[in-house]
Formats: sequence, structure tokens, C-alpha cells
Amino acid sequence: MSSDFDQVMEEMQAAIIEDARKTYSEKVIQRWINPRQLGEIRDPQAYGKVTGPCGDTMHVFLKVSGGRVTEARFMTDGCASTIACGSIITELIKKKTISEAVKVSAADVIEASAGLPASSVHCAVLAAQTLQEAISNLLFSQKGKDTKIHS
Repeated sequence: MSSDFDQVMEEMQAAIIEDARKTYSEKVIQRWINPRQLGEIRDPQAYGKVTGPCGDTMHVFLKVSGGRVTEARFMTDGCASTIACGSIITELIKKKTISEAVKVSAADVIEASAGLPASSVHCAVLAAQTLQEAISNLLFSQKGKDTKIHS
């Protein structure tokens, strides 16, 4: 039996989601409500952290094997758009070589999201910048090691 509080919360959540549908694509809403790859990776080969101009911070964690991204996860303290963009960028780079992953851009995130409103484009930029930071840190840590990271 649902309490009055639970019922009010369900109605409020439904109203928020319905309002979001006026602005965001269904893919963005789904990645916000049910983000994929959310969380840290224990002992990642690569890690990046960037705080965007809006104050949202994103963390990207990568596992790499044979020069390919084998696992990608993210964390953020950001808004719905930032959560969605973090989820989308980790999907875009899975199984890619580092050479391919480094080319993933904010425009790719926007396209994969089925579009973002202009006020949320900075979230895609934040996701791309955080990925670039993680890859940069990976490349720096591999410098001088006998490890093939570009395939």
C-alpha cells in the first residue's frame, strides 16, 4: 500500500519527466533516468576529471587492453543533461581504439543524443573534454613504456 507521500513523489516525478519531454529527446531523458556506465572503475588505466563553466564536474574512468577501450564509466555531480552526456560518451567509445576514442567530440555526443537544446550544449562539451583529459592522462602515463596504445 502506497503512502500519500509516495503518491505525491510519483506524481511529481511524472510531471518533471513530462516537462523535460518538451525540451529533451527521449534518449536524453532515458540516459538521465537510467544512465549507463555510471560509477567508478577500480584501478582504471585512465582517469580524467573536468569541471565545466556551469560548475558541473565529470569524471571519466577507462580500462584499456590491446589498445582498445574495454570499459568506460563516468561520475558527475551535474544536471540531467550532464548525466545523459556522460552516459552517451561512454557508450560511444566502448571497444574503440584509443586513436578512435580520442576523436569523439561534443558534436558526436549531441548527434548521438538526438539533439540537445542550446542551453545544454556545454554538457556535451564537458563530456568530450573529460574524455580527452582521461586519454591525455593515459598517453602521458604510457610514455616511455613498451605498451601499444594505438591500434
